[in-house]
Amino acid sequence: MDLVRQLRLIRRNWWIVLLALMVSLGVTALVTVRAQPRYLATVTFFVTTPSQGVTDAYQGSLFLQQRVKSYEELVTSDRLAQSVVTDNQLGLTAEQIQRRIKTSTEAGTVLLRASVTDTDPARALRVTEAVSARFVELVNEVETRPDGTPGPIKIEVIGGPRVSPSPVSPQPVRNALIGALLGLLAGAGLALLRGMADVRLRDAAALRRVTGSPLLGEIPLDPAARTAPLIVGAAGASVRAEAIRKLRTNLRFVDAHEPARVIAVTSALQGEGKTTLSCNLAIALAEAGWRVLLVDADLRRSKIGDYLGIDSAVGLTDVLLGDVHVGDVVQRWGDKSLLVLPSGAAPPNPSELLGSKAMADLLLALRESADIVLIDTAPLLAVTDGVVVAVQADGALLISQQGRTARTQVAAAARALDAVSVRLLGCVLNMARMRKAETYQYEAYRLATTPPVPAGRTAAGRHAERADADDVVEHVEELTRLPR
Repeated sequence: MDLVRQLRLIRRNWWIVLLALMVSLGVTALVTVRAQPRYLATVTFFVTTPSQGVTDAYQGSLFLQQRVKSYEELVTSDRLAQSVVTDNQLGLTAEQIQRRIKTSTEAGTVLLRASVTDTDPARALRVTEAVSARFVELVNEVETRPDGTPGPIKIEVIGGPRVSPSPVSPQPVRNALIGALLGLLAGAGLALLRGMADVRLRDAAALRRVTGSPLLGEIPLDPAARTAPLIVGAAGASVRAEAIRKLRTNLRFVDAHEPARVIAVTSALQGEGKTTLSCNLAIALAEAGWRVLLVDADLRRSKIGDYLGIDSAVGLTDVLLGDVHVGDVVQRWGDKSLLVLPSGAAPPNPSELLGSKAMADLLLALRESADIVLIDTAPLLAVTDGVVVAVQADGALLISQQGRTARTQVAAAARALDAVSVRLLGCVLNMARMRKAETYQYEAYRLATTPPVPAGRTAAGRHAERADADDVVEHVEELTRLPR
């Protein structure tokens, strides 16, 4: 996974990073508030030895620097801690004193610094004073020769003992910075893990990669679509309507040498918006002057009649059974050159009915009667109806909803079409979340221009569209040899 993809995953799961940051800061604040203040007392020793001449001074300096390293261990030794406890009433054990003492040296010098940390500043100072006094005595005892003469080492206290006036811990600012850093790192890690574990479609690139087909459109998520699903009226000037018009253009030029006239619109799962998209795509094609016939071939869960407000009691099922003439059930919608063939009654065997010779003959007739035939089919993974219809069409359009459909499900749907050699014209990412910049650009351009008046809004345009619709019905009746 490259860095760009990782950053996208972190950005997509920004709320995890924010939540981790808030939790980390909260825990840090709680620990800081509940922590006891600790004070630091320090003392500095200077280690020296008598020397004569430059050569002796140089050798003595090297000797002392090595000696100072040994004195660091002596300051925290059991012997020194026990002597401090014996000589002073500090209320601490030797082990407790050892844990409170820290030592440090400066490279290239003979300075030795000892520090004592305690929650009581007065006790920290008393312990430091006792340690400094006993340390000097202990060094003298250790360095004294067997004959009783003083050793070559001399230790003097040159700084302290002194205690800090304010606590050295906790440090709220430092703790907050550390907590924030840890929270950000933890949040970024969790966001990456969630992104890698998330198998749902999150962007158009993933959809294109999984299906192996071109991306023909991204339909943005529009909250207003719940109450106004069709791109008519005020919704015709929305960002969603413009995206469907882009899909219309891309679909018409997806293969200029072999244009698809009968198109099956399907999806991997139900609820991905294929029926709404079928209706809106048919409306957009009719607005462009095409003679469009929309067929509701989802015989199990018919929804086109509900969206378009037409009667679906009699339709495709009755035509395939030979009970009615196709010309009697095809309905004109609105004032556009759009005709709709509703589903009709739900049959007990929809797959067999859609795969029958009657269906093949009907599609052959419809292919010659309209410029474009859109067929709304059932989801591919739920039932086999969608594959049965797609085989008889010129190609299929696969609809997938962003953030809902898993990549494995889309891949399975694409394989189902490929298994029967269905031509996958392309895929559409539905209910996509657009960036605000893209929405703003469209809105700014739309407000700056005057939208053209559709032909269907004029009397001449309405008359021409009705004439086109009548031609479609008459052509269907003529090809199927059914009297009107």
